Amino acid sequence: MNMMVFEYGDSAIVVDCGVMFPDAELPGVDIIIPDITYLRQIHDRIRAIILTHGHEDHIGALPYVLDEIDAPVYGTPFTLALARAKLVEHEMEHSVEMREMRPAMPFDIGPFHVEFIHLTHSIIESGALAITTPAGIIIHTGDFKFDPTPMDQRQSDLHTLADYGRKGVLALFSDSTNVERPGITPSERAVRERLSEIITAAEGRVLITCFATSVHRLQIVADLAYERGRRLCFLGRSMHQISEIAQQMGRLPIPPGLLVDPQELRNLPRSKVVVVLTGSQGEPMAALPRVAVNRHRWLSVEPGDEVVISARVIPGNEKAIFRMIDHLYRRGARIHYDDGSQPPVHVSGHGSAEESNLMLNLVRPRFFVPLHGEYRQLFRHAEAAKQVGIPPENIFLLESGDVLEFDGENTKKVGRVPVGRVCIDVGTLDEVGDVILKERRHISEDGIVIPILAINEHTGQLEVPPEIVSRGFVPMDDAAHLVESARQVILKTIEVSNTEEVTDWGVIKEKIRTALRRHFDQETGKRPMVLPVVLEV
Repeated sequence: MNMMVFEYGDSAIVVDCGVMFPDAELPGVDIIIPDITYLRQIHDRIRAIILTHGHEDHIGALPYVLDEIDAPVYGTPFTLALARAKLVEHEMEHSVEMREMRPAMPFDIGPFHVEFIHLTHSIIESGALAITTPAGIIIHTGDFKFDPTPMDQRQSDLHTLADYGRKGVLALFSDSTNVERPGITPSERAVRERLSEIITAAEGRVLITCFATSVHRLQIVADLAYERGRRLCFLGRSMHQISEIAQQMGRLPIPPGLLVDPQELRNLPRSKVVVVLTGSQGEPMAALPRVAVNRHRWLSVEPGDEVVISARVIPGNEKAIFRMIDHLYRRGARIHYDDGSQPPVHVSGHGSAEESNLMLNLVRPRFFVPLHGEYRQLFRHAEAAKQVGIPPENIFLLESGDVLEFDGENTKKVGRVPVGRVCIDVGTLDEVGDVILKERRHISEDGIVIPILAINEHTGQLEVPPEIVSRGFVPMDDAAHLVESARQVILKTIEVSNTEEVTDWGVIKEKIRTALRRHFDQETGKRPMVLPVVLEV
């Protein structure tokens, strides 16, 4: 998740407002947002929130931040459209002022003179910010790569970057995500060749999963479907929502008659369909993982179908993704994923080492701060900056919360502000800055229920009836009735699940957790923490 504050005098601007997603170690948590304690402290000085692009790790926390901070939001038209959709979900769209920004149209926010500089990335309308202050010029790159042949012909604006470099840039804050990769990141067009091969050779359906915000990737698939005489279907909530926004804005042109609704898929020949769907990270309730275990309402996979995972594996999701791939192989599908083969099914949206070096050489900053990466990546980026001539004493490796002060001549760390993470349960909008505190509060209010199941890993059958342990949930007089009814809910959930779902611990635990929370809510009005435990037998 990304968020940075720039301050001068009595004015401050916030750049980006992102979320991150939890791993299996955070049960009951849907998203994680930044701790905004410091923003609350300076709320009367915040003049604006500026978004570099529309990815979740840059805009996802907006509804939660804007619930407490009153400030206009700046972004490109597409970025603001995605942000507005989030605000609509929270019924906040009429209470937030949104202001468009475009390349070559600078604007002033108090002492900050801001120019948006278009750079290519894996989402359209992404870019850097040139922030001119009385102390000097700051360049914040956002996420970027230098794609020489972007799908929309809108190349990165290297000339404007170089112009600022000639003027003199006080400090560069630059993306470090792919700095460990040598060379340059391939163009988005490289993916078209591989997808064309797959769709042309396919005898059955073609299912392609990618991030819904990858509008250029969606355009490639739409063009290929049209050229190969196949109908196109977008499947999954975010895929449908974002593709519709892009179409309405003219950023995803689709030929008339190409799109079909999901419910029409069963009536079309399998050789005449391409489906673009959510679930590239193996999320249990997303479209492709449900298809993989034959639990999707409209779509199934059969022998002869091709499945393309056109996305990177986000660290922490490996187990879920490869479990999903195993299920798809069992159904007879042929799977294509990012295994290093050429041409690729996926290319990164972040520049590699040579592009990072080119950014440094174009901007030629006096001071350099690597951003967006693990500490090892920031360190490698700092080493690269030394190689292009930036003095070591002018390079700063910052941790979250560090405060860096520029006075026009010298730069130094001057302390820290409160930082951390706030875990959000979207169902209840419950938030707390520490996972342990959240668990303690949840347990103290509604208790905890631990269903224990012994499942045969081969047959998916229960070896013994489920055991249920509860603490702090209901008085002991009522416990026997609830435990028995909960046991029946578990048995019913397993009964209506197929073998693949039952033997996929991530899926069955989530289904049992959801079913029990709903049951307890209906029976008692409480939502205890439910932590299913599955024992492999």
